[in-house]
Amino acid sequence: MRTALVIGTGLIGTSAALALAGRGVHVHLADHDADQARTAAALGAGTQEEPEGPVDLAIVAVPPAYVARTVADVLRRGVARAALDVASVKGGPRRELESLGVDLSRYIGTHPMSGRERSGPLAATADLFEGRPWVLTPGQGTDTEVLNLALELVALCRAVPVVMDADAHDRAVALVSHTPHLLSSMVAARLKDADETAVRLCGQGIRDVTRIAASDPAMWIDILSANPGPVADVLAAVAADLDETVRALRGLQSADEAKRGDGATGIEDVLRRGNAGRERVPGKHGAASAVYETVTVLIGDQPGELARIFADAGRAGVNIEDVRIEHATGQQAGLIQLMVEPAAAPGLTAALRERGWSIRQ
Repeated sequence: MRTALVIGTGLIGTSAALALAGRGVHVHLADHDADQARTAAALGAGTQEEPEGPVDLAIVAVPPAYVARTVADVLRRGVARAALDVASVKGGPRRELESLGVDLSRYIGTHPMSGRERSGPLAATADLFEGRPWVLTPGQGTDTEVLNLALELVALCRAVPVVMDADAHDRAVALVSHTPHLLSSMVAARLKDADETAVRLCGQGIRDVTRIAASDPAMWIDILSANPGPVADVLAAVAADLDETVRALRGLQSADEAKRGDGATGIEDVLRRGNAGRERVPGKHGAASAVYETVTVLIGDQPGELARIFADAGRAGVNIEDVRIEHATGQQAGLIQLMVEPAAAPGLTAALRERGWSIRQ
């Protein structure tokens, strides 16, 4: 791939453009918002100049509602040898393109499974897709050259290609992306009018659950409007679980011993099914989820502390598999949770204590 046209210079489009430009591809940028395209160009993502002839690949990075008409325009004008989109839904745009009578042999729907809570070109990074799945949804008539160009794009962005059926993709993202976002927003919404005393008790658990609720509502209205059916199906199943869980909790309130027993059984059931589901979430490098031991250390909120604790762990010969930080309320300190292999935890604990770190059990 020598040339590309990126249409839509938001987070995903600009990140793809930065990755391609950084690997020697001549990238042209287009956006209905000239200021946004200008910002992307200033970041080094490409040029706003129109291509002199057809580019190798057009990357359509517009909201789902505009994908079909944009792809159709690209293909009909012949501005690219091939076109793909990066929207988070795939079935709807493909069906709309079919209804428009577009030759789909030069098009493939794709979806990089990566993003951030922030949007726009200023949030973009060239390494946004590195190591992340990038779904490709070729149809029966997709030209081999088009598929190869899409695979080359994924490789240049250092992502991991995953081939799926378009509708299967939409059901999958409804489960693992779209519904979790709504649930996160629903939990966060409980905090809006909560008593200040309760909010001050927020810990890492509520931060984890509500992190993605900070995303741009307008962007998510576009996404959910393009995939409402599969998301509603998942939410209906969650709602059934919620109803059963509420009944179980009411049972635990009862003075009747049998009802309390049924309530405990119901709560245990949902918690155990949650354990089983969580175990299926891929772990490090996409491998099976692993069980790590947590070493919790009190750390000061000052420059160099993280570097120092990681260096001390390295001197102890221990690899940190994962890390989380919980900031202390009203104090210039926090708790850092170092996840390590179970066999390494005692040695790390001893080594950190020797170097003056305060270990919390």
